[in-house]
Amino acid sequence: MKKRILIADDEEIVIRSCLRILSSNDFQIDTAKNGQEAITKIHESDYDMLILDIKMPKMNGIEVLQRVKETHPDIDVIMITGLNQIETAVQAMKLGAFDYLPKPFDPEELEIVVARAIERRSLLQENLNLKSEVSAKYCFENIIGSSPAMQTVFQLIARCAPTNSTVMLRGDSGTGKELLARAIHYNSLRKDKPFIPVDCASLSENLLESELFGHVKGSFTGATVNKQGLLSLADGGSLFLDEIGNISLSTQAKLLRFIEEREFKAVGDTRTQSVNIRLITATNKNLETMVADEQFREDLYYRINIFPIEIPPLRERRDDIPALAVHFLKIFSDEMERKVIEFSSAAMNLLMNYDWPGNVRELENVVHRAVILTSDKIIRQAHLVNIIDMLPQIDLDVPRTGDELKRIKKIARQKSVENVERLFVLGALKRNAWSVTKSAEETGMQRTNFQALMKKYNIRVRGGAQNEWDDNGNETA
Repeated sequence: MKKRILIADDEEIVIRSCLRILSSNDFQIDTAKNGQEAITKIHESDYDMLILDIKMPKMNGIEVLQRVKETHPDIDVIMITGLNQIETAVQAMKLGAFDYLPKPFDPEELEIVVARAIERRSLLQENLNLKSEVSAKYCFENIIGSSPAMQTVFQLIARCAPTNSTVMLRGDSGTGKELLARAIHYNSLRKDKPFIPVDCASLSENLLESELFGHVKGSFTGATVNKQGLLSLADGGSLFLDEIGNISLSTQAKLLRFIEEREFKAVGDTRTQSVNIRLITATNKNLETMVADEQFREDLYYRINIFPIEIPPLRERRDDIPALAVHFLKIFSDEMERKVIEFSSAAMNLLMNYDWPGNVRELENVVHRAVILTSDKIIRQAHLVNIIDMLPQIDLDVPRTGDELKRIKKIARQKSVENVERLFVLGALKRNAWSVTKSAEETGMQRTNFQALMKKYNIRVRGGAQNEWDDNGNETA
């Protein structure tokens, strides 16, 4: 669509010059000979830009600018000034003009300033479109969850989103806590301001402080420049602290002071900064237990636990699994340009009966891999290799091709080896009072290799308790 420009000037020669200069571009141009005529045309039509002389009869350019910005603030205004009107031009910039051109101006000068205004307008429109898309993405209707448990979550989010209250999202890893944090932000009055997420589990104590509060040049080794912290970047918007249970007691103290005072100091700085943010936190840990064990500050706990929301694990809302699986299927099919349209009944049965320790994130990964593996339009049980150890409990898909038969046999062999490895590690740990070092020595393995097997099967040792794990590698206490 052509950009529409209105040129308002009482000098015919100036209008003709502007028309000649801009005629080579794909613009729709109208003209006005005084301020009142310009105002009338702006009310009657939609314009992208106004090229406006400051000195005109009936209504001067400053008056026109003020009225245009009151009624049509999105119109970019370029002021044309005489050499003795520079101070007035500066006033016009303060009132919202995009730029000004002193008379006489070169054709190239006009073309450049018009091009800059159009580029800025395009970027602003792209930004508005992006914000609109993001807001739509995180509206409640687009978050999948029709189960009663998730409907309760949505009701709580709808209650707290329009407020400035601090929210704590509690739930296992992979349950979608960041997605819900974004939903809270984009359904709040702060939706046009930044949403800044921080993964507290992935940053060391010193790095987390620097990321949150910023630092000044020379405050520590490697601080070669001043750095603005995420608190400053989130000003006016929302700060999301994911896995807040992982931050150190020292950083907890500084965070508590910020929450209480809404003020902070950058690392190595003496100046105090103030910001206005909404705090949203998330954790997969039992903070009450951590408080009792003095691993988490009690005063900070009460500051962030104002509006807690429990996110149920996927195994407690199995009714949502089919819709989530189909949702991910469509995403990855489109992404990889594959025409995969459905799950077989046995494959869906397997998805529904699996306990999903990794929750929604694990389901997403399983579907992603299945779309890669399938060779036709249907995802079958053989393609769900991540959770294939459920096969003995569920009716199998009968292989339809030799390749599928080979794949199932390969998976069965792999799972048999994995079961032996898991039992091997658990047996060694039980015999050696859950000592990793002694277990590695007894089995003749290097400690790092033994630990690698523990990590592979998510086997952890806590406090030497002998009843931590059952024979299948599941935590029992």
